[in-house]
Parts: sequence; structure tokens; C-alpha cells
Amino acid sequence: MTDKKVHPLRQIRDSFKGWAVPGPLPDLEAMHQVELEEGETLDALSGHFRIFQLREGHRFSTDDVLTAWYGTTWCPSASRVLDLGSGIGSVGMVAAWRLQGAQFVTVEAQEESVRLARKSARYNGLTERYDIRIGDIRDPQVLADDEPFDLVMGSPPYWPLEEGTQAEHPQKVACRFEVRGDIADYVACARRNLARGGVFVCVFPVDVERQHERVRQAAESHKMVILRWRPVHFQEGKGPSVGLFLMMRQEDLPESMRQTTWTEPPLTIRTGDGQIDSEYRAVKMSFGFPP
Repeated sequence: MTDKKVHPLRQIRDSFKGWAVPGPLPDLEAMHQVELEEGETLDALSGHFRIFQLREGHRFSTDDVLTAWYGTTWCPSASRVLDLGSGIGSVGMVAAWRLQGAQFVTVEAQEESVRLARKSARYNGLTERYDIRIGDIRDPQVLADDEPFDLVMGSPPYWPLEEGTQAEHPQKVACRFEVRGDIADYVACARRNLARGGVFVCVFPVDVERQHERVRQAAESHKMVILRWRPVHFQEGKGPSVGLFLMMRQEDLPESMRQTTWTEPPLTIRTGDGQIDSEYRAVKMSFGFPP
């Protein structure tokens, strides 16, 4: 019988609308000790994993879960993972759900986001393999030179500060606008911290050529090769909105592959009539989210 005193979001369910919930269970003792505070929500992320978010602040997005899915799909043997500009922890925790034996380091500059990420890590029982650091990814003091990572991931902000209308909530501003570095800074940091043969995965807009070119230029300027990328269509029949990119250091590849990029078939999120695309339903299940 369900204990009526347990918050409904903290009940462990083995199925949801006919979908068998897979993956590891959170720390049952810890999950009841982490409090849901005023202005916060506790939301499904991967399997039984949950994430704390501000109701009116930055919330995790399709970009985040796709970055984690793409990175862990093409680097499934990673034992050490770095999440740059990790925000509230969505990219890293989806990856931790998929790579259950890996150790994680995440770097985020916003104190409020770090506070929420640490709550989620405790709730999901990740504290022993999850090191959440506060700082700017451009600061060499945040990451030591002897900390190589097999997989580095990032969902960088897209827009220079002078472009567009900034959101009212400060947490949203830093997640959308380049307050602390741009795509080139993410690529540079990834390169410094990659293990031999490691990969860097990021998401970035490709709906305008200028944005796509920024990714290419960032890779070229830091001697990284975009080995593969996949365009993502949020709506069937419309052009790609973002791309998922996988990069490696030039010196880690044979000469014949240093000028080669494989463009994968597009991933479509919703069909023309607004339904979830059949492939994306399968992708969602692969990172523990209901189809």
C-alpha cells in the first residue's frame, strides 16, 4: 500500500501509461531527505531519475537530452565524462543514467543552477560519482591539467548578448546568451581536457548559415575535426533548427579522416500533423523518457 505521506513525485513506479520504466533506482533514503522548496518543481528526466528546476527559471530542454543521448551513443565506453556549462545538470544526469559506471565532473558558473544540480544528484543517488564544480569554463583553475576525459559534452548558449530580447529571469539569460564564452570557448576547453582518442559532443543552431559556420570555425581554429553531425528538425517539413556535432582532435585521427565530416540523416522530433516521430519515440526510450 502506498504511504500517503510520500510526495506523489517521490513514489517509485515500475510503469507509466503502459511503458515499463527502466534503469537504476534513486537512493530511496536520500530522495526523501531532499526537500522541494517554494518555486521549485521536481520533474521526470531519465527512468526513475528526477531533476529539480525553478518554476519560473531555466528548465531543461530537448537540446539537453539530445546532447546526452548523442554523446553516450557514440562514446559508450566512456569512464570519465565532463559536462561544460552544465546548468541544472540535465545533460550530465541523463548521461549518468546511461553510463552507470562512469565518473562525472560538471562545471557551471551560476550558483542557483549549481544548488539545484546538487539537490538532483543527491536525490538520484549520484553523489559518489558526480563532482559538481562552480566556476567559469574559461578559468584554468576550475579543471586541472591532469584530468583527461573520454567524453566532453556541452550545450552552449547560442546568442551574443546584443542579439535578441533577453529573458527576465537571470538564470535564463546566461543559458541563452553568451555571458561567459561562446562555442569557440567550449571547443577550446574540450580540447584541453580530452583524453587521447576522446570525443567532444555539442548542440548548436544551424537554422541560419552564420550559426553553422561558427561551429566549423571554432573546430578549425582549435584543430578539432567535426567527424560527424546530425541535423535535428523540430517539425517535419521545416528546415533543421539545431545540429548535434561530434568532434575529435586532429592528431587523434588518421590523416585521411582529418578533412572528412559525415552528415547523418536528419532526426525529426514531430511529424507534420504534430505527432511525435516514430524514431524520436525510440530515442526517448533510450534515455529513459516515456515515448
